Amino acid sequence: MGRYQLRAAGTSTAGTGPVDALERLPGNDAAGPAPLRRPGRGIWGEPISWLQAGRRLLPSEVDTVGRLGHHRALAFSSRRGFAAQGFWFTMADYQEEDLQKFLKNVDEITNLIQEMNSDDPVIREKAVLETEKRLQFTEEDQEEDECRTTVDKTMISPPQAPTKNTDEINTEAFLASMEKDAKERAKRRRENKVLADALKEKGNEAFVKGDYETAILCYSEGLEKLKDMKVLYTNRAQAYIKLGDYRKALVDCEWALKCDEKCTKAYFHMGKAHLALKNYSVSRECYQKILEINPQLQTQVKGYLNQVDLREKADLQEKEAQEALDSGTNTAVTTKNLLEILSKPDQIPSFYAGGIEILTDMMKDCTERTLFRTHNGFSIISENEVIRRCFSTAGKDAVEETVCMSVLRLWQAVCSENEENQRLLVLRPDTGQLLPSLLASRVPNIRQQTLALLLQLAQTENGRSLIMGHLDLTGLLEALVSFLDFSDKKANSAMGLLTDLALEERFQVWFQASLPDVLLALTGVLKRDPKVTNTSALCQCIAIMGNLSAEAATRRQMSASEEFRDACLALMAKCEEDVDLFREVMYTLLGLMMNLCLQSPFVSEVWAMEVSRKCLSLLNSQDGGILTAGGQTASRYAVKILAICTNSYHEAREELIRLDKKLGVLMQLLGSEDEILVGNATLCLGNCVEVPHVASSLLTTDIVPVLLKLAGGDAQKTAVQLNAGIALGKLCTAEPRCTARQGAQLLLWRKPPHPQGTGESSGCSRRGNTVMGQGSFWAPTAVVFSLFHSRSLLQPLLFLPLLPLPLTPSPLLSVSFLSPLLFQKQTSPASFFFFFSAWDLSVWENVP
Repeated sequence: MGRYQLRAAGTSTAGTGPVDALERLPGNDAAGPAPLRRPGRGIWGEPISWLQAGRRLLPSEVDTVGRLGHHRALAFSSRRGFAAQGFWFTMADYQEEDLQKFLKNVDEITNLIQEMNSDDPVIREKAVLETEKRLQFTEEDQEEDECRTTVDKTMISPPQAPTKNTDEINTEAFLASMEKDAKERAKRRRENKVLADALKEKGNEAFVKGDYETAILCYSEGLEKLKDMKVLYTNRAQAYIKLGDYRKALVDCEWALKCDEKCTKAYFHMGKAHLALKNYSVSRECYQKILEINPQLQTQVKGYLNQVDLREKADLQEKEAQEALDSGTNTAVTTKNLLEILSKPDQIPSFYAGGIEILTDMMKDCTERTLFRTHNGFSIISENEVIRRCFSTAGKDAVEETVCMSVLRLWQAVCSENEENQRLLVLRPDTGQLLPSLLASRVPNIRQQTLALLLQLAQTENGRSLIMGHLDLTGLLEALVSFLDFSDKKANSAMGLLTDLALEERFQVWFQASLPDVLLALTGVLKRDPKVTNTSALCQCIAIMGNLSAEAATRRQMSASEEFRDACLALMAKCEEDVDLFREVMYTLLGLMMNLCLQSPFVSEVWAMEVSRKCLSLLNSQDGGILTAGGQTASRYAVKILAICTNSYHEAREELIRLDKKLGVLMQLLGSEDEILVGNATLCLGNCVEVPHVASSLLTTDIVPVLLKLAGGDAQKTAVQLNAGIALGKLCTAEPRCTARQGAQLLLWRKPPHPQGTGESSGCSRRGNTVMGQGSFWAPTAVVFSLFHSRSLLQPLLFLPLLPLPLTPSPLLSVSFLSPLLFQKQTSPASFFFFFSAWDLSVWENVP
């Protein structure tokens, strides 16, 4: 035990003041207890033998507590003001009875000490006697315990005594109880999940309506049902952001991240809240965290980070502008004064027009543009009733037109190189409908100024995003295509703006969803007279439609409209009246029509026949215009559309034969180095030879050796070889004299080595012609089929090693399967055609 000084209540060590504590004195615990210091003179008049007895009593009681093993601070230090610094005891086996006994002893000792300090000698004497009795009893108890209990005073936490559990636990009952509890918990969770989902949906409905307070209440009730539902936290955070309570939004985001540390929505709303609180660096960190979790969101994160940069830039601009205003800069003070003057209501229109013109002249620097924003310039102009009346009037007089022109020029000035001003302008509630309506105004000058403002906004990615996110795109598109009425550069500028928007993914998504609303306007473009329309602007507009029709859903809607298809044909007919003047329009229109033909179920026979005629005419042009102007892609599409139409419509084949009886255009294309072009040309050729008398007209041509070379290996793509072999087979089947005239070449033909080898057979499509690219089924098999009708060649053909007839790709191609047909006396060409026509696939599916 360490050294302690027992100071009576009401006395200090020096005898100068009251204390009530056990005071630890410096010293070495190993040296044993030090003698008690004698109190100051005059404190107690009696002998201190009772104090010595108390001194022996207290350590004994403490030692008893230690033996009991209670891991607890000296209890009387908290119960009656005792301060025994440094005493902690280990309670190995907590027992309530021992604890109560100990506390009772402490109370009794405390009372004895207080009685010793009493002014009444009788009470003091009685307390001393009682102390001696307790001390004697304690010593006797110690002697009994020494034989069975030892105390290791050097250990802070002695090991716990081993305990014996007398209750035998029923393992099966315990597991059953646990299982039952788990099922009950799971059931309650499912019930709460249903309730929480219902409250979430209710909150979402309120959020959509703009009732954010109700939404927050619903989300909060849902969280009472299910506290770990992260979507409720993120939804409530979003509602808090709408109400401007960004701190609460951050708290909800933190809770959502506790539910799911990879919750990207939580980081998004957290970044948004920090951005509103101008914690720009923290906001960036939140957005960067989204990118770490999901790298596929790089585009979205880039936009978020761009917003942070713009807001931080705007904040810096506002600080600099305020400094300029505080320093009394002339232009800054003038800007502020002009805005105060313009804020006066109910003035004549010319008053506002003049003030706005002066203010526009002041917007030369970023400081003045920023002051316009910070001093509510947009609200002063947009909410002025006189100015609003001037904008809303359909037939404007000179003064109203002047006011509108002044405001549009002011907006151009304040938005120049100032993204934050652009954002505030577009986010105005009335701007979304106002700008498209002004763009379609009857007053040309207003239309021109509005177009200039929109072109200014569309120069940056952020500006284009603002246009697509907040303006009426249907009205905007209709207004832009109406600029085709202008013959000057305004039409080109309008189409340039439309092109910039059409390249954005958000615009394409909107266009596909809103096509029924704007299809009439696009059809009107095709119905225009090219003679009175800006040719370059018309080409650009049609090119936009062609690019947008590359999407299958958009193309499907366009091709399903008979009025739209007829407008395409009508415009093509008008252009043919002066090919030299409207050649560019024809080529652009051809690209659109090619895309539409891909939706063959929606294309009529008349349409297919007419488009085939147009394509053949363009491919047959003497100047090679489609090859030079449209390039390789245009040539591919022209042949591709011929292959589609002739494959689906017999009328298209007949129209093609009528225009080119000996198929000279297709024959010429067979010599092209572009194998996709060649493959589609052979497909189209094979379709055309099915028309009666066409094969006979080709007897004097060299089509057989050309097709034989392509099928034999001159073509690198297997699909081209297949189409060439199939076309050759159809030709020989339709006209037997082709075999008689070219028989020697057919029999002596040897397939040159090919790196692809024999391989396996390609698959078959529903159309029955070869798909470019896959498999290596040898086309010479089709040549063998084409010769089956000539019995004089059959037996030599089967034994000639020069013909690489594959035996494995399919039972259709095995000799054992073909042999019964080969030696029948009455085998018709149709019998053999049946076998190879099943292998017809379609090249055009793979052509871009």
